[in-house]
Amino acid sequence: MKERIILFTIFFGLAIFIYIFQSYFNTVWALAFLCLCMTVYALFTNLAYNIKKRKLKKYPQVINKNYKPFVTVMIPAHNEEEVISNTVENILQMDYENFEVIVIDDRSSDNTATVIRNLEQKYDNVKALIREEGTFPGKSAVLNDAFQIAKGEAILVFDADATVEPDFLTKLVPQLEPKDVGAVQARKVIRNKNFNLLTRCQNNEYTMDTYFQVGRDSIKGAVELRGNGELIKREALEDIGGWNNYTIVDDLDMSTRLHIKGWDVRFCVDAVVYEEGIAYIWPLFRQRRRWTEGTIRRYLEHAGAAITSKKMSLRARLDMTAYISEIIMPLWCVMEFLIRGFKVLAKDAPTHMLYSSIIISIAIGVGFFLAVRYALRRYDFMPRLDAIFEAVMTSVYLLIIWFPLAMFICIKILFMKKDMKWGKTAHGLVREEEASIKAFLKKELQKTKDYTDKIKNILAEKGEK
Repeated sequence: MKERIILFTIFFGLAIFIYIFQSYFNTVWALAFLCLCMTVYALFTNLAYNIKKRKLKKYPQVINKNYKPFVTVMIPAHNEEEVISNTVENILQMDYENFEVIVIDDRSSDNTATVIRNLEQKYDNVKALIREEGTFPGKSAVLNDAFQIAKGEAILVFDADATVEPDFLTKLVPQLEPKDVGAVQARKVIRNKNFNLLTRCQNNEYTMDTYFQVGRDSIKGAVELRGNGELIKREALEDIGGWNNYTIVDDLDMSTRLHIKGWDVRFCVDAVVYEEGIAYIWPLFRQRRRWTEGTIRRYLEHAGAAITSKKMSLRARLDMTAYISEIIMPLWCVMEFLIRGFKVLAKDAPTHMLYSSIIISIAIGVGFFLAVRYALRRYDFMPRLDAIFEAVMTSVYLLIIWFPLAMFICIKILFMKKDMKWGKTAHGLVREEEASIKAFLKKELQKTKDYTDKIKNILAEKGEK
């Protein structure tokens, strides 16, 4: 109910503001001012990154080689029999000495539990945790159950489709050492990025996220965890009471609660975790719907605590406030169009008034384009022309995905019941598609062979005659 009241206040207040403001001024200038603030902020974080980079070049970070905490790797799995074995075996190849692996089956309806038990029998440092029907749903609850048997001084969480290089933990762990650091997030990269248009756009989106996360890290802002490849200090986990069972995005919710408690969250661009991109549009919308809803709900749920927290740093507070614009911007743009359109239809405003809203929408798209292009050049080392093409394509993708979903989720929070379904991302779809194509080709080849044999028989019969 609290979330609905806060969101309704924002929604209704913004609509009234736009409607009244439009009667006396051109609200496009206010929206343009918001865009300008976002641009200045992006330039500020980029400047901070460059200063930090020069400083590290002059005074390289001293790595404490004696800091090697015991790490518990947690891998939640629900219907993951296609990928979980490869994931565990890949993670076991890490060159870090002190770690254990807990693989959790969350009420799977396939053979995931059997695969996990077999892995436990095969490897000494792998533990299987099988959750039965009736247990509390959600990824957070899964991780909380595993935390009860975890021995690690730090907890590393992977998705069931994750793969990493052997030196992953060696690169990630040193970033966790400072006393005020509660967690570190690795860079995420789409493993099958060249599969189709959607997977390429997702990887470009992840690269843009890396650009923003590095900037936030440079100013010690409110860096966010991303669920896959996050390393969390046990002390910090215990301080915030573990994962929140009543959230649908465990990583974003935990990020906010860590910052509220005064813990710093860092981003390690050198440690990379690879995951499978979603190759089909409907599963992608379902995943982003959950992410969007979780993003908005965590802001609404923790807004009061973030404002009143005495432990949260000013930089993290300002950084988090700046990122709330990712909610305000889509709402504002859509309302701008709707209200102006209503006034034009009602003949209360000239038709040309719509043009300014269109110009601002283009400006937002250009902002996405510049951020994506810059990120692709910096982190994927993409050639200039390729980066321009990919940035245009990804900007369109972001506008199509983000704006409608932000509006839909706001309406859902206001008028629909909250559900606690995990809403997990389906993995192994690429393998299924490849298997389907192979089966189709095999079937077609058999048809061709049958047809060829039939013609040969007919010709043979005619020859005999």
